[in-house]
Amino acid sequence: MKAAKEGTKAKAATNAKAGTESKAATESKAAATTAKAAGPRKAPKAESHLAMVRRARRINRELAEIYPYAHPELDFRNPFELLVATVLSAQTTDLRVNQTTPALFAAYPTPEDMAAAVPEEMEEIIRPTGFFRAKTKSLLGLSAALRDEFGGEVPGRLEDLVKLPGVGRKTANVVLGNAFGVPGITVDTHFGRLVRRWKWTDEEDPVKVEAVVAGIFPKSEWTMLSHRVVFHGRRICHARKPACGACPIAPLCPSYGEGETDPEKAGKLLKYEMGGYPGQRLSPPADYPGKPAPALGAG
Repeated sequence: MKAAKEGTKAKAATNAKAGTESKAATESKAAATTAKAAGPRKAPKAESHLAMVRRARRINRELAEIYPYAHPELDFRNPFELLVATVLSAQTTDLRVNQTTPALFAAYPTPEDMAAAVPEEMEEIIRPTGFFRAKTKSLLGLSAALRDEFGGEVPGRLEDLVKLPGVGRKTANVVLGNAFGVPGITVDTHFGRLVRRWKWTDEEDPVKVEAVVAGIFPKSEWTMLSHRVVFHGRRICHARKPACGACPIAPLCPSYGEGETDPEKAGKLLKYEMGGYPGQRLSPPADYPGKPAPALGAG
């Protein structure tokens, strides 16, 4: 009798186990069928143009709060000095230009003086900026054009500026926006890199980038937008290793994670005043929070 009862219990246990396994298999099969029916996960919905414009304008507002002191980072006292400094800034840093122009403007303070310069003497002065022979040729040419065609004055129209030797659209917009108060978008390497990271455009050509961005922002914002974006590119959103973990606009950036995301490590990547170092200008604006840059040869 006892053996019969134990056999009955064993049989019941076996049946129960089989039932459990059968139920689990059924549920697993059902889940697999459901997943197959659902198909692969859908990619995130693409951002609409309107949403991109709103995000871009919010980035601009955020940058205005981060860099309320944004300014052109070339030292200048008049349109001629800004024009010359901008031509010299090609393929070098604004810091190196600012360290070089005091001696240049002391020797050639006006277009007439610069047009009459001995090429070899000018080359020696601007040698630290690199490509000094080509730049000397451009400076002599534009100075002569200013003397002969514009009465020794820098013109305040883009169509006149771009006719000067060594002056392209980027240089013209820098001069117009900062010496004449004419709104302009300056598409340098920093600006182009950041607007592509922010997915405002995928254009590579500077003229096309300028046209796209001009359509996103009101004209009154163009000049200051350029300064803010360039400031951010030089201080935080670097080309090779962006400081993503220290970026105040990270939540608005679709490229977050391309750089260092650890806050402590990212903080060590900050440059200029954001990192506690001197800026690029020897004579920065009064409201600039950083230290003035050292003169050439001063360290």
